[in-house]
Amino acid sequence: MAALRTLGRSLLQPGQAVPVGRRGVRALRRSPVRVLPPQKERGQAAEAQRSPREPPPPPPPAVERSSAGPGLWYEKAAPGDRRLGKVVTIAKSKKFRDHHGKVLLEGQRLIKDALEAGAVLQTLFFSTVGHLKELPEAELKRANLVKVKFEDIKSWSDLVTPQGLIGIFSKPDHAKMSYPAAQLTSSLPLLLICDNIRDPGNLGTILRSAAGAGCEKVLLTKGCVDPWEPKVLRAGMGAHFRLPIVASLDWESLPRNLPAGVQVCVADNKDPGAQAETVSVPTGAGRAGSAPGKSRPKAAPEHEDEEGAAGVCIPELPVQHYYENWTQTPVAVVIGGETHGLSAEALHLAASTGGKRLVIPVVPGVDSLNSAIAAAIVLFEGKRQLLRRHKREDERQKFPVV
Repeated sequence: MAALRTLGRSLLQPGQAVPVGRRGVRALRRSPVRVLPPQKERGQAAEAQRSPREPPPPPPPAVERSSAGPGLWYEKAAPGDRRLGKVVTIAKSKKFRDHHGKVLLEGQRLIKDALEAGAVLQTLFFSTVGHLKELPEAELKRANLVKVKFEDIKSWSDLVTPQGLIGIFSKPDHAKMSYPAAQLTSSLPLLLICDNIRDPGNLGTILRSAAGAGCEKVLLTKGCVDPWEPKVLRAGMGAHFRLPIVASLDWESLPRNLPAGVQVCVADNKDPGAQAETVSVPTGAGRAGSAPGKSRPKAAPEHEDEEGAAGVCIPELPVQHYYENWTQTPVAVVIGGETHGLSAEALHLAASTGGKRLVIPVVPGVDSLNSAIAAAIVLFEGKRQLLRRHKREDERQKFPVV
């Protein structure tokens, strides 16, 4: 090897450069590659090089969890927790509630009623651990429990005196709910149909009256306010979890939710002593509905109003005071909206089932009663008549006439 190097040097003239290929030039220009040890060894080396006075790096952020009892754990919300902002979105946006299938319930009474009825709790925000002791423990174990400051809940709540308890539930399905046994045993063959009830406070009060009167079911037509809106829930005082509420029904599908042989009556303010006459309403009120097994009355144009819309003929219904006997078995009552009253569809449905107009007499000059007040009056009168009818039937069975 030494002899070859000597021979090479002897072949070159003094001052002559050694020829280098292109690959050799590129190799000379390359930066040296640093060979790194495995990750574990790098960590050990960095630990050894760190100054003894330098504190160790902080651990990655973790959720702080605490125990509220055997098998019951909750987490403490960190500042800026995004889940808390969703509470307001769920509460105020019907579109969000429908799209994500979630509703918001506030307060211990309402949340407890929902859990006992079988509603599925997803997330519960609370301010003190004591709130958890008043709720079913088995249901709480299946949910995410998040402890937040009371000041935060107060800023989200619409209540004057918040209780510090807000729950996000899956939107309840009336067919899967377990209603209280006392409500079921007191239920009567009495149904309520809400026709364009748009005021949240009125609808909540109507639902509460329906539960108190022992209604079998409540049907809400399209145009009614969402029953899961916070104001409706507060006014309902737990009625949502005491009887089935079927919402967003059109008049074509509504008869399928009524029992066979039902008679539909409408609450009205028409004077029973006035001469019967046929009235007309704009076609914008909608198409006439039909009852099971009945043909729908045909709409006949009668006149043109100021806007040029053709009118729809409204059938004539027998008129009587609400306190006179009108309860068949079963029976349904329609309560009209605050602004436009009864729709054409409601009157056609009542006519096709042999229903009546039920009038609550008021002092002359008073236009009408509030829809929630009218519903309470008619429903509790219907309850009185049905109970009296049942009592007479029981007496006939005990003491048959020979």
